[in-house]
Amino acid sequence: MSRFSATLFSGKRYAVVGLGKNGLPAALGLRAMGADVVAWDDNPGARAGAEGLELRDPVEGAFDFDALVLSPGIPHRLPKPHPAAQRAMAAGVPILSDVELLFQAVRASGSRARFAGITGTNGKSTTTALLAHILERGGVPVAAGANLGPAALSLPLLPQDGVYVLEMSSYMLERLASIRFDAAAMLNLSADHIDRHGDMAGYAVAKRAIFDRQAADDLAVIGVDDAGSRDMAAWLETRPARVVRVSGAEVPLAAGAALPGAHNAQNAAAATAMARYFGVSDEVIAAGLLSYPGLPHRQQRIVTIDGVTFVNDSKATNADAAEVALVCYDRLIWIAGGTAKEGGIESLVPLFPRIARALLIGRDAPELAATLTRHGVPFDMAETLEAAVPAAFAAAKAADAPIVLLSPACASWDQFTGYDQRGDRFAELAHALEHHTLHAGGV
Repeated sequence: MSRFSATLFSGKRYAVVGLGKNGLPAALGLRAMGADVVAWDDNPGARAGAEGLELRDPVEGAFDFDALVLSPGIPHRLPKPHPAAQRAMAAGVPILSDVELLFQAVRASGSRARFAGITGTNGKSTTTALLAHILERGGVPVAAGANLGPAALSLPLLPQDGVYVLEMSSYMLERLASIRFDAAAMLNLSADHIDRHGDMAGYAVAKRAIFDRQAADDLAVIGVDDAGSRDMAAWLETRPARVVRVSGAEVPLAAGAALPGAHNAQNAAAATAMARYFGVSDEVIAAGLLSYPGLPHRQQRIVTIDGVTFVNDSKATNADAAEVALVCYDRLIWIAGGTAKEGGIESLVPLFPRIARALLIGRDAPELAATLTRHGVPFDMAETLEAAVPAAFAAAKAADAPIVLLSPACASWDQFTGYDQRGDRFAELAHALEHHTLHAGGV
């Protein structure tokens, strides 16, 4: 692994809008490669953290850029295009994600390193991290990131036999131009981000872009456990790449402790198919599945107190993601709520008998409460995690439920900066409860 040349993008000029965990590394990475970069964020606080960059709103003055790099969370079409995106489209300037520019940089550097792209409504982070883990065990030079972990333009230059393993959100997939994924996976499809894509058909089209430009020597991995994915699988059969279908019904090569449930069986099947494509043996893949440590905020066991285990599944920001956690436990106390997605938690009704009691937090707790009331699930309006965690512990002991599960089925933006901050706070509160219980003479 090495760095990109400091003159690689000399003479190129980019506008970077949005200076968060994606945009700031993009601006710094492009500048380090010799590009002329104009950076901007509508938030003055974010601009304050961008020392050394030329800060100017690209909407003002001539729009003379080779491309606009727009952070994934900023819309360029729906629900309303950002002014910089409007300027770019009017000027015929491409709007690109940093993943596209990473691909261009790798190829401009003369490296034929391969690219693996993973998308899907749920499971893409686990599959990305799992594939990277397996490839590392197989001795393959690997760099993982994009929507998960390091931003694309902060990744190193890999040699010819290296593999970039990139988690791709629908937002990123809308802004690609030339990248071709040697191996691409689309795991599943359920309602999410409809405000950005207009409807499910628009969302599916965005996800399908991960297979664009694939050739006969490439691999297309597709889940078949939902109707939208099966439709996409049928479309893939008309395309040149070799298609591998994966399902949660498959038995993995090895049962890793950090990969519980049918959803993780599908994730393991996708990672296995892609690792095989990159030349890793089944023996090494099985060892990788067994040794995979798991990701934070995805059914992460935090602590066990008086026989009650606290599980952090804060990454479950929609009902489908919460479902795959709920199905793993026979009897539990459920902490849920936040900013609900379309459809709320109606799809979880078949799993309600497993819930001994629910503690509801966040903006849309009343919406969730209405659904629980209709189906006779007892709940308390805790409002905050600070109130919910001790209440959940008390409820677990009263109801003889061995699990307290934070799997909110909602986004976190109403109370937190992201699902990760929500999960970290849950873990802090659980550890504080453990400390208090120990010093109170428990355990």
